[in-house]
This record gives sequence, C-alpha cells and structure tokens, in this order.
Amino acid sequence: MRALTDVDLTVHAGEIVALVGDNGAGKSTLVGVLSGLMPADGGEIRIDGSPVAVGSPRRARTLGVAAVYQELALCDTMDLVDNLWLGQEPTRAGFIDEIEMERRTAELLRGLGVRIPPTRTTVSELSGGQRQIVAIARSLVADPRVLVLDEPTAALSATQSVEVLNLVERVRERGVAVVLVSHHIGDVLSVADRVVVLRLGRNAGEFRAAETTSEAIIAAIMGAGPSEPAPPRPAARVAPLRRVEGRR
Repeated sequence: MRALTDVDLTVHAGEIVALVGDNGAGKSTLVGVLSGLMPADGGEIRIDGSPVAVGSPRRARTLGVAAVYQELALCDTMDLVDNLWLGQEPTRAGFIDEIEMERRTAELLRGLGVRIPPTRTTVSELSGGQRQIVAIARSLVADPRVLVLDEPTAALSATQSVEVLNLVERVRERGVAVVLVSHHIGDVLSVADRVVVLRLGRNAGEFRAAETTSEAIIAAIMGAGPSEPAPPRPAARVAPLRRVEGRR
C-alpha cells in the first residue's frame, strides 16, 4: 500500500499553506518526507525551482527546512535559553557564549512579539502554549526558509491556540514559507492563505482560505462532493510528489 500517490504541494515565501485530511490521509508521511525523517520512493522536492535531496533531518535543516512535531522534543529540566540553542550554541574562543545566547534569545522573542516568562525559566514550568511557542522559536534560530508545523494547537486550550496562531502569522511576516498541518478547520481558515486537502494519500482539493468555507473543506476531506478549484499556479506542476519553493 502506498501512503502517498502523485501528491503535489507548493508553498511560497511569506505564505501559510494548511495541510488537512482525515486520519490516514498521508499528512504525517508527507511531513516526514519533507523534513527528512523518511525517504520517498519517488518524486522530488524543489527549492527555488531546483531539485534537492533531503535524506535526513540534518540535511533538511541545511536546506532551510525546519519542522516542529507534536512531541516538541523539549528538555524539561533545561531552561528556555538552553532549549532554544541546544545543539547549535554560539561559541567564543572555543567556549559556549552564554551571554550571546541570552541576547539573541531576547531579540528573537521580542521580534516575534511573544509573551513568555523570564528566559531562564525551566521548560517544565511552562504551559502547553508556552512550550509550543518555545519549540517554534527554536526552529527559527537557524533562520529557515520553510517551517513545517505538525498539529501545533492539537492539545492546547482556546486561548493558548490563539497565541500560537498569532505567532504563526508573525512567522509568515518574516518571509518564511509555512506548512501548517491541522485538523482544526477553524484554526486553518483563520491563518492560512491556502488549504490543501489530502484524502487516501492523494490530493483531494485546494482552496483559497479567504474564498472558501469549512463545509467545502470537510466535503473534500470526506470525498462527499466536488472540490473548489484553486486559482492557476504561477508555474507548471513539475514534481510528482511535491514542490516547495523557499525565499528568493
């Protein structure tokens, strides 16, 4: 059985594209391939029109593709600053530069306009929404071109979800291409520019968020009716699996 068949996804710099679908639709597989967690049997990924080989999460990060998964992978016993820079700490004279880490952390959070406790607060003391914000901020340390978010509001309260979605919008304003995986249609329509529906491993519809309804998207997810066509794309479809265009 194939998890994905002839799936195509395009996302541009400064755009949020939501990826939706029922359980088993292929969303997690697509995220895994895009972020280097699993290999694809075919197809290609293109950045700025050129084919690239992802192969591993490290290679994906080198190409400018960052991902935040549902598990977040934060270290509860470490503070906010150390979590942001874990594995990518700036150094001076061969030693970790703690002062630079704190300065750049404060600068990043201030630029994102997020409300967060003092930067030396341990992650175990943070709320679910704050932990999600820390995970997203960590993904931005390396200045990615594409950010993949896997169900960022799945376990959050309504208030926390709003805070995280506001952050996602500010990430878009930084010129980052965002792929937002979510099953919350209301969240999707509140922030996305376009919505791509997967059903049984195939493209089942593409919508402009501002011109569609939750009913139309749900119908495409369920296969209960015709999908609303999206406007023509600026370039021809050339990727059997998907194409991702980063910042130019």
